[in-house]
Amino acid sequence: MTQQNTAMPRFSDLGIAPKLLAILEQQKFTEPTPIQHQAIPPAMEGKDLVGIAQTGTGKTLAFGIPMIQRLAAGRGQGLILLPTRELALQVEETLQKVGRAIGLKTVVLIGGASMHLQIQGLRRTPHVIVATPGRLVDHLQQKTVSLHNVKIIVLDEADRMLDIGFLPQIKQILSLVPTDRQTMLFSATMPSEIAQLAGKYMRMPLRVEVAPAGTAATKVEQEVFMVAKEVKMQLLDKLLTDNLGTILIFSRTKHGAKKIAAGIRHMGHTAVEIHSNRSLAQRKEALAGFKSGKYRIMVATDIAARGIDVKDISIVINYDLPDAHEDYVHRIGRTARAGQSGKAISFASPDQRADLKGIERLIRKTLPILALPVLPPRRAPVFVARDNFNSFAPRQQSGGRSQSGGRSSGGRPGRSGGFRRRF
Repeated sequence: MTQQNTAMPRFSDLGIAPKLLAILEQQKFTEPTPIQHQAIPPAMEGKDLVGIAQTGTGKTLAFGIPMIQRLAAGRGQGLILLPTRELALQVEETLQKVGRAIGLKTVVLIGGASMHLQIQGLRRTPHVIVATPGRLVDHLQQKTVSLHNVKIIVLDEADRMLDIGFLPQIKQILSLVPTDRQTMLFSATMPSEIAQLAGKYMRMPLRVEVAPAGTAATKVEQEVFMVAKEVKMQLLDKLLTDNLGTILIFSRTKHGAKKIAAGIRHMGHTAVEIHSNRSLAQRKEALAGFKSGKYRIMVATDIAARGIDVKDISIVINYDLPDAHEDYVHRIGRTARAGQSGKAISFASPDQRADLKGIERLIRKTLPILALPVLPPRRAPVFVARDNFNSFAPRQQSGGRSQSGGRSSGGRPGRSGGFRRRF
């Protein structure tokens, strides 16, 4: 069953409690996005839901608002599964913006963070657990978490979780969650594995689709340069000099991301990299610095394609084309968010024409190939003896929030924080 798009309503038309409406207004959330408009009303009713939407469309509030309201009106816990640490931290941050004022307690369970602090957070009986599947399974194996009280479960970016091999963990987790629950699944695409997952673990889910799979953000201007590998850095130098806004660059490998970021810093720009070789503290510092403007340029691998929610990224540069065509859509979706416009520039070598055609078939659009501009002279190579950059990332503080190591957010130890029955 597919729900169709209708005229855009106000949040007050969606069955949201007055206290939550007031908080949304304070947080400058004025009009619901299409996915919020379609998903919130049935989710409020406790229906199982499959949402097909790209990143940057407001999915977190689409499941977060109903979860907070339904948990506040009754007993039970919420569980949200996500593919990456960055997404988990981002979702928890959004939930706290809405729920902190009414005593919402959350805990984040992710790799690279202190198990001890996560266990402390779990002992405070959080209303919502936000987790990556691997770390949640670690806690299940150590018997430091129980899922017997979970009443609402969300699988966010489900296709990405399957892409990186989390299907066995997801099945294990779903087998341990009570069958009497609400299940919501959100995905940018709908491969057969997702359909099978929904068929086995969901009860007559309502399907909400706001854009066909593979649909790129409508306000992204997309361009391609055919460029030989040996002059990519010169082209990048030219683009970074000519465009002064916030820029996100994607590399295919973590070694490449490190090398590109070093080269950009050598050009005199502020740049930082984010990839799986960075520690959690380093990745958090990098993302925070990129958001604040400390770094104008971030170089990332596809681990961050769905984990970076930064306003006003003016340009996304695909220094390397992605291995999977679908990742092109997720990468360029980092710009032109929330109705804004943006630009995506891709570098492709002459032997990658077939890859470009595959991307064009996916997005149902022909990508314009631009002539190379006059390039600056090649700069001397940068040799990095040790990877010391970002070694200044702050140490874990004992009073940190859950983003720092799993400490629960909101409320006081052993008390409900006034969350229950607030509406």
